[in-house]
Amino acid sequence: MVDPGVVAFYDRHPISAAQILDKVRASRGSVGSLDAADLFAHDQDHYGGLAANDALAAAAGVSADSLVLDMCSGLCGPARYNATRLGCRVVGLELNPGRCEGARDLNRRTGLDGRVTVVRGDVTAAPFADGRFDVVWSQEAFLHVPDKAAMLGSARRVLGPRGRLAFTDWVAGPSLTSEDRALMREGIAALSIVEPADYVAALRTAGFAAVETTDVSTDWIPILKARLAMYRGLREDARRTTGADPHADYVRFYERFVALVDSGALGGGRFVASA
Repeated sequence: MVDPGVVAFYDRHPISAAQILDKVRASRGSVGSLDAADLFAHDQDHYGGLAANDALAAAAGVSADSLVLDMCSGLCGPARYNATRLGCRVVGLELNPGRCEGARDLNRRTGLDGRVTVVRGDVTAAPFADGRFDVVWSQEAFLHVPDKAAMLGSARRVLGPRGRLAFTDWVAGPSLTSEDRALMREGIAALSIVEPADYVAALRTAGFAAVETTDVSTDWIPILKARLAMYRGLREDARRTTGADPHADYVRFYERFVALVDSGALGGGRFVASA
């Protein structure tokens, strides 16, 4: 069953299609005749930006011939980047209806709606035929999904022979407490944060033959701090333009988030699993 808290979290998320277009308008004066590259500074709602996309795509073996399923695709920033840079086709599977519509709008505006399509659905029961995709992809989204077995089984089912699942996610360190987990659930709808070894075991149970893991925690710490600074900036923008303070809770949460990563209670992991 889908947790309504996850959908609600992205309804109020500071990064939206409208916010991306506002940033583009501020930087180039209009949002007419857009290329996907015009959005890249603003639409990569994950840790590591374009370099992280490149690293994950290389690990997954994405090429121009690939059909990629982006699970929990959000506004499809990475999907547009991969379609533009690598020439692949991407299907985004996203639960939040507003995110789906925002992604479709940005795809149309950048002329990529023929290469990047968006389907609304649940990643634990991907609505696609067996063996359809060459790569399944996700970035820092599986923490929203408590049923890891169903999600990874769904990914395995839709992968063809020699297909690969490649994803990044926040993972638990030994000192992550139940109070910390509650904070993450309340702050970013993180319903299930597991240790790296738990992911490896779940991937093997789902039928993946080989699993490669990489600790990316040290790469993510400065990015997380930059993200905190960005949210502080959004907070100040809102205060200045509207007098409201809609991002106050987000800023407070991210301050604690940074402390957890600095202490090693949370870390970042990259996982690549072969079908």
